[in-house]
Amino acid sequence: MPLDRLFWRDMLLVATVISLGSSALALVLLGLKLPLWAVLAVHFLPVPYNIFLTVSVWRTAERAGGAKASLMMLGSALWLIATVVV
Repeated sequence: MPLDRLFWRDMLLVATVISLGSSALALVLLGLKLPLWAVLAVHFLPVPYNIFLTVSVWRTAERAGGAKASLMMLGSALWLIATVVV
């Protein structure tokens, strides 16, 4: 798969929407006063997928090489941190 498609479409667009949806659902569940473990489980549900995408970007960028690939590796690492923290 091309690095651009993997980074921009799959990671930044699709996975970000999934993460935001999961966080929104967790907030709704928190408002409904469900147990904290259930809220946290829903919030962190997309983390394995996000880790998979980050590793996929790194592996694809290593094969592609160049400055653009290095920036995408850095961007994917920062994106992963942001999705886990937020």
